[in-house]
Amino acid sequence: MKKIKVNYQTKEVSLHEESKNEKESPTKPSDPAPIRNELLNSTHKFLGVVNTTIQQLKAQDEIALHIPEIDMEADVNTLIGNLELVEELEQCVTNWESQLLTVIEEQDRKKPETPRPMAEIIFWQERSSILSALTAKLNQPVVKKILLVLTKAQSDVIIPMETTVAKLVKYSLEADENIGFLKTLERHFKNLATGAHFSVIIETIPPLMNSLQVVWLISCHYNRNDRMVPLMERIVWQLSERVAQVIDIHVLFKDKRELAKSKVDDAKQVLELWKASYFEVRAEIQKGGTGKRWEFDRRKLFEKTDYMATICQDLSNVLHNLEEFYNIFCPELKSVTWDPKRFDEMQAKVDNLILPFEEANFDPFSSCKISSWKIIMQNFNSAVYAIERDVIAFVDQSFKTLRSSTAAFEMLVKYKDIRSRPAINNHLMKKTNDVLAQYCKEVDSVNEIFEEKRDKPQINKNEPPMAGGVRWTHSLFQRIKGGMLPLLRMPNLLDSEMGLLAKSKYLEMAKKISEYGVKKYKSWISDTERNLPILLRKPVLVIISKETQRERYRVNFPPEIMTIIAEVKNLVSMSFSMPEVARNVTLQESNFIRYNDDLRKLVNRYNSTVDSLSDSKITMLSQNIKRVETVLFPGCKRLNWNSLAIADFINNGNPELSKFETVVNQIQNNELDIESKLQSIMMADLLKCPAPDKMDILPSVREFFECIDRERIKTVNMLRSKYADIGPVISKVEHLIMETNTGKCASMSSYYAYWERKVHEALISMVNIKAFNVVLMGNIPLFRVDAILSPPKILLQPKTNEISRTLIQCIRECVDSTKEFVRWMNGTCIECPPQHVDGDDFVTFNFFEDVCHLPQINESAFAVSQNIQQLMLSVDQYLTHWKQYQPLWEKDNATVCEKFADKNPSCAMYDQRLQFYAQINQRVVVESLFKNVHIIQLNLEPLARTVQETAESWITSLGSLLNKSAKEELFNLKEELMVMCVYISLNMIHLTNFVTDLVVLVKFLSSCCVFNSNSQRNLNRVLILSTT
Repeated sequence: MKKIKVNYQTKEVSLHEESKNEKESPTKPSDPAPIRNELLNSTHKFLGVVNTTIQQLKAQDEIALHIPEIDMEADVNTLIGNLELVEELEQCVTNWESQLLTVIEEQDRKKPETPRPMAEIIFWQERSSILSALTAKLNQPVVKKILLVLTKAQSDVIIPMETTVAKLVKYSLEADENIGFLKTLERHFKNLATGAHFSVIIETIPPLMNSLQVVWLISCHYNRNDRMVPLMERIVWQLSERVAQVIDIHVLFKDKRELAKSKVDDAKQVLELWKASYFEVRAEIQKGGTGKRWEFDRRKLFEKTDYMATICQDLSNVLHNLEEFYNIFCPELKSVTWDPKRFDEMQAKVDNLILPFEEANFDPFSSCKISSWKIIMQNFNSAVYAIERDVIAFVDQSFKTLRSSTAAFEMLVKYKDIRSRPAINNHLMKKTNDVLAQYCKEVDSVNEIFEEKRDKPQINKNEPPMAGGVRWTHSLFQRIKGGMLPLLRMPNLLDSEMGLLAKSKYLEMAKKISEYGVKKYKSWISDTERNLPILLRKPVLVIISKETQRERYRVNFPPEIMTIIAEVKNLVSMSFSMPEVARNVTLQESNFIRYNDDLRKLVNRYNSTVDSLSDSKITMLSQNIKRVETVLFPGCKRLNWNSLAIADFINNGNPELSKFETVVNQIQNNELDIESKLQSIMMADLLKCPAPDKMDILPSVREFFECIDRERIKTVNMLRSKYADIGPVISKVEHLIMETNTGKCASMSSYYAYWERKVHEALISMVNIKAFNVVLMGNIPLFRVDAILSPPKILLQPKTNEISRTLIQCIRECVDSTKEFVRWMNGTCIECPPQHVDGDDFVTFNFFEDVCHLPQINESAFAVSQNIQQLMLSVDQYLTHWKQYQPLWEKDNATVCEKFADKNPSCAMYDQRLQFYAQINQRVVVESLFKNVHIIQLNLEPLARTVQETAESWITSLGSLLNKSAKEELFNLKEELMVMCVYISLNMIHLTNFVTDLVVLVKFLSSCCVFNSNSQRNLNRVLILSTT
């Protein structure tokens, strides 16, 4: 059976739910609030339609009338005749009536969920949706036919059902009508809830009140007090809520003062407009004489808003008082006092006036807290009057010791035009005599400064002296003038005794400053007209150092010219007239700056290029340098700063200097090429040791040194090729300078010698015996040496002297590699060909003789020789460890064993000898087969194998002797046993009785015991030999 499901508590879908934390701000002329509100209202309309549709769908799904599963296709008369069917239908209709009554009662009990005005609309929308859904269910054809059958059957359930349906229809019509009227107010309600500014609410209240009037006059249900008053109470709640949200005293005073004042004033206007609009509508209704009175409970409508309006008025008064104090505590007042600390303290007191409001722990808009609010306001007013008295006392003290009369005058003029505390403002206007006295003191102070520093005035950084002095006097004048200008705006003060005194002091000081400036100006004009032509006739360049083939230049621009130009520009800006020569020079300022910079660049390029050259290069490039100096020389004699050919001089000098720099740069590039080749020679490793194999198998001595020889030959050939390329590179330099390519230019002989010395130094670095010495005594093995046994000695293979000789030969070949580098002929960069010496012999001159006789080379070679000996000694010391096995090969094996066998030793003696040699064999097995001694890796495997073989030969020899002895004894034992067996067999034949047999047995056992004592030892020896 289906049951009725009633769930008609729905939520409104809204993009903008009314937020309790929403803050408001005053409307500005350019604020886009109208567009925003229009968009919000349109959105809310659309969402209203969506909500209505959703509610109707929910109601249709949740409200169901149970319809019995009966075939209702027959006509009504036929159905009436079926009594069982009629009874079942009556029960069904009774259930429907109960369901309808339950829904109606629930709707009567239901109230709007929130106190907002929009909740009223939502309430009637939900009721309309539910009742409309029930009406739709009742209008189904099946339901109508069931009711028709029961009506014709004159059933008792029809009358109650019709009454209930009529009540349902009445409630549904009421809900629909109320929704229609409330929809006219929906736009205004949303503006109250979501308006961006108070201005929106202010614009909304009058049309809202008019709409309420229309609803009151036309509506059939909202024309009663019990409906209209609750609706208007909701509007009051919404207005109060919006004001309380915006006017939050805990944060209100943190906003800018203008913004806070605007908020409070707008909030007060909103609250007062609500009441005013109400009475305007009331007056219109009474004037129209419609017959309906517009009179509601004023306490419910206006008590809350009136109280909140008074609170807003108090807050507005607080903000106005704060503004008056802040207008007083301006920078001008602080500038005239010598006690800024007290100024800051009083300003802090003003700032603290708002602390009780920010720290209030109650809602000021709650009427039940009116006593707490009055206490705060009383304390605030008392504090205001106290601060006012303190400010008056502070003003009295400050004007007795003024810091600046100008600031004081400006402050007095300002306070005449701004709003401040009236008592304080009137008191300030009485302090004019103190200000005039301070002004006279300031004029006297300026006079003292002027007299003290008139001969050496204070000027700013980078300011010319003459203009700086004039500007200094102007600044002094401006100081006293600044105090006089405010006085001119207060003419009554100048007519007083103190005013006349201040005026006379001002005029006297102004005259003195003017006379000083005129005198200083005339003196400067005279000096400039005399000295400026002399400065302009100075040459543009001077030689600052003159050495042999090396000259340096400097730009000879007089700095006094730029000083005069600066003076002219500053004085012209101060409206002084200038002489013609000074004006002409000033017009040429950009040319002078450009010429000075271009000449400085030209000279610096030349000086830096020449300074970078060595003496040999200076000699080599003498002709090129002379050509550049020929171009620069006119700047030292003929050209001065009046000349018109300075630009041509610079244009001629730059190309020539560029050619010279190009030559020098190309020479430097070639030298870099030579340096790279020499660097290769210096960094070459002629004793490059091959890296060990990854399989940890080191090369033998022969393989190792053959590899070194191959690498050295390969490296020397490569270096010889690089060395041979140096001469042609130097010839390129010759071609750049002399345009020849001979390699034997006389002017470049020192240059050839310089590079030959460099080659000699590179070869010395190449013969790096010290590095090999470090490798020699290092801990990384590089080659393998076998240790062998050659009785009675342990030897190396190859032998020690061969290894030492090979190492020394390696060093010698390294030094001999310098023979591949042939010397140049004297005064050239051409290799010297072989020369005839002593008949037909040819001798090649190379660097070998120069390198091999160097002390450092000889000392390094000697150190290597010492280290080789120490290396071989270390190897020999390690091999002494193997001499512990020397007894194995010290004596002849066969002779010693035969002598030992002749002594007929026992088995224990044999066993002792065999154990001795077996232990030697075991110790050899655990010996390390490789030992690293610096760069040598000793291969001890041949030695260990030979020692093991020698120990085993001793064991074999002793075993063969023991075997031979055991065989002889075994054969002897065999013969004895055979004799005993014959004896036993003969005696057993003659046994005739038990007693006789027993006697024979005893005799046999006695003979066996004798055998055991004599032969047991020999049997044991045989067994031991058989096991060994």
